[in-house]
Amino acid sequence: MRARLGLLLALFALICPPAFAVPAKIIILRHGEKQNGFQLCSVGVARALALAGQYLGKGATDSLFAPGEGPAAFYTITLHTIELVSPSAQSWSAPLVMWSAIPEGNSTVYGDTVTILNARTQQAAADILTNPLYDGKIVVLTWEHKHIANKKLEAAYPGQKITLRQLLNLDQLASPPPDTWKGDNYDYFWIVTYGNAGSPVPTDFTVMKQHFHGTHGEIPHNDWGKPETLPKNSGCKS
Repeated sequence: MRARLGLLLALFALICPPAFAVPAKIIILRHGEKQNGFQLCSVGVARALALAGQYLGKGATDSLFAPGEGPAAFYTITLHTIELVSPSAQSWSAPLVMWSAIPEGNSTVYGDTVTILNARTQQAAADILTNPLYDGKIVVLTWEHKHIANKKLEAAYPGQKITLRQLLNLDQLASPPPDTWKGDNYDYFWIVTYGNAGSPVPTDFTVMKQHFHGTHGEIPHNDWGKPETLPKNSGCKS
């Protein structure tokens, strides 16, 4: 009887694969400027606070959320991404969902760092596109830039989807995003819209530049592909 039940369940899984429960929108951004492998530098910290006050936090002046809506989840992967988006999540009294890939001293104990980032990015993307908690809602995804989009990295793993560009099906858009997130760019949002309920293929994609004003007006906002100009003595790793 148990063997028959197991066979029936296996057949059901083949006939009825996991259903997609797709967010209405995913907001993708990179972590802030860093001092080392464990923490952001002064510019990265200022960016984290400015993002909460102007774009991503509750009551933000130029909020990316329409009135009456807010983020269903904040996703992170590294210590840098946690530090960047924590002020925004705290303003919503929201937790962070972390698919962790963090420095552990001798990384060979836990495996190659790139392999870990590949796997954790795959796991996070699968969760976002199937989790009913996010169906029709907005997810903020703060990530490591090479695993957002990187042509060379993708080519190094043929037959696999390892970047968010691939895993979230951004490469299927009629006008797809850039194939590589440039190393000097910390100041952009990629906003992905899924307009067909239950479909993991996006229907719209927008690039939006972070341009802060007021007390945070000095935070770098270099154009895409252009070098970033950092203040002297910022402690930032170029």
